[in-house]
Amino acid sequence: MKTDCKGVLYMAQTNYTLDHLNQPFEMKSIPTEWEQVKAGLKQGFMFYVVDASGIILSTNANFLERSEWTPKRVIGKSIWQLLPDEESSRHKAHQILQQLERGSVWQGSVEKCTKSGQPYWVQMLAIPVMDEEDIVQHSYIIEEEITDKKTMQTKLEEAAFIDLETGLLSRYKMEEIMKEQLAKKMEFTYVLLSIDKFYTLKELMNEQHEEALLHEFTQLLKKYFPDSEIGRMGRNEFALITPLSDWYIQGFGDFLKSNPVYIDSKAVALTVSGSMTRYPDDQKTLHHIVEAAHNSLQRVKQQGGNLITTLPKDAHSKLSRRVEIEKELLVALDQQNLEVVYLPILDTASKKVTSFEALVRWESDVLGQVSPEELIPIAEQTGLINDLGTFVLEKSCKQAAEWHQKGYDIKVNVNLSVREFHDKNMPRIITQILQQTGCPANRLQIEITEKFALEAESEKAIIEQMHALNREGIRFVLDDFGTGYASLRYLQILPIESLKIDRTFIQSMTQNDKVMRLIKGMVSLGHSLQIRVLAEGIETEQQAKQLQSMGCDGLQGFHFSKPLKSTELETYFQS
Repeated sequence: MKTDCKGVLYMAQTNYTLDHLNQPFEMKSIPTEWEQVKAGLKQGFMFYVVDASGIILSTNANFLERSEWTPKRVIGKSIWQLLPDEESSRHKAHQILQQLERGSVWQGSVEKCTKSGQPYWVQMLAIPVMDEEDIVQHSYIIEEEITDKKTMQTKLEEAAFIDLETGLLSRYKMEEIMKEQLAKKMEFTYVLLSIDKFYTLKELMNEQHEEALLHEFTQLLKKYFPDSEIGRMGRNEFALITPLSDWYIQGFGDFLKSNPVYIDSKAVALTVSGSMTRYPDDQKTLHHIVEAAHNSLQRVKQQGGNLITTLPKDAHSKLSRRVEIEKELLVALDQQNLEVVYLPILDTASKKVTSFEALVRWESDVLGQVSPEELIPIAEQTGLINDLGTFVLEKSCKQAAEWHQKGYDIKVNVNLSVREFHDKNMPRIITQILQQTGCPANRLQIEITEKFALEAESEKAIIEQMHALNREGIRFVLDDFGTGYASLRYLQILPIESLKIDRTFIQSMTQNDKVMRLIKGMVSLGHSLQIRVLAEGIETEQQAKQLQSMGCDGLQGFHFSKPLKSTELETYFQS
């Protein structure tokens, strides 16, 4: 690409918006009278010409004024001599000259020095001028001072990187340091510390005393860990990135005992709860390291504090698996790699199947079998429970629609969480799925837990959603009955059609008379409220017969069938 002086001037006046100049930039037609260039430059721009080796040939008045050089003194100097005497500056000058030598434009910010040694910053645009044989003869360098902008940027970075109250590194900066060390595969230990009983101490102190305590504690950290990166993560939480051994880190507790802080000349003995997570021995990613540190710290606090320790190996393994599940679940939902299986519920009197409970199963290529006990809590904690619930609902309603078309009078039970009902659009989502799959509303039963019921009891919006769905023909089943905090009120105000006695009662019923009486009481309670009573977790014929004799309306468990894949259902019906 060829250009003339006007092209150069235009680029200078537009603050160097030169993203399109990635290829070698030919300047063969620029006239030797560069006074035209100087005259066209925006006021305040500095301009000078260097030869192929970076020696200054000529300058404009703006450059001389800002750099404090005279023409006699600056002509003949190398651009290296205009930069601070530092390795990074020499590297920057070498970079610029290399780029120009290749015939390419260079642009970027550069720190420079005046003749008296005062630093200032410029935004530089360096343009090579080549002869007919594509050899660089000299280069035009255009600069605009950005010292104020750079100073403001530095202040903003300091605000982001430094905790203003203690002078320690910020959470953000600590994470940046960890990322750098992880990229370099440098071994380190991430230590998370929390001052014990801090908020109790805070209540006994005024604001000035609290600041003094934090200041004194910060000084103790710096004294004991002089060569470690120290950051403040919360009001009374601090972190270290250190190469030090476990025994030395744990010695900080004893150091605090022998070095109390003094507030108004009174000694205050501090203790800390702390966790250590080693890279790469314990965890191998930033997310894992931070998660492990918080989990370990929580354990220490629950045990009374005043201890610095690490998670056991098995806990680290479980945590790593949990984070892997979180990551893989996103992929599984996106690619629909989950499977829905169906566990039959039988009518006690006829022993015929009246409904199937839809259960999600996940056989991951990466993780192997992921149990529902692992999957559901993680889905709830990560906010993926809505996506998971919608996936199961769509598959189940499609299956129920097939049963309906074949003439089977069978319902499908789908488990939904209270978190899903916090979405005000939930009734609309369910209705849309029913319409899209062709599933009649009266073939869908939603199973909720006692925890769901107790929370819904105090939330008018959820109660209204449930009643709206009930009016459409959808029925609600109370699952795990007897395991929560029993309340007759939610049985009255929520549209519950059936309740399921939890499997923990069923498993011990034949060995414990008290449990037998409890089950009888639950059956009587349900029937008195005109609610059907089901029992889950039945594994023996004896359990089935006893529940039938107590008047249980429905039975479910591996005694009757294991969960069935959709491909196995037709064979099951025929048998």
